[in-house]
Amino acid sequence: MTDDYSVDKTYENESTRDTSPMVRISVKEYNDLRDEAKEAGKYITDPSLISIIDKIEELTRALRKHIHRKY
Repeated sequence: MTDDYSVDKTYENESTRDTSPMVRISVKEYNDLRDEAKEAGKYITDPSLISIIDKIEELTRALRKHIHRKY
């Protein structure tokens, strides 16, 4: 009869994996890539979202025609 500890030991090396296909980049390259990603995150690029924003702009212009301010 085997105890739980010996059974657990049989699975010990099954989770190890080969890490050799990793890529190394310099800290400067990493910072440049991070800055580019941060800058790209400031802009809306999704076509469906751009379409919705354009529609809102069109509706806003139509509503502005009906505004009559009294000063």
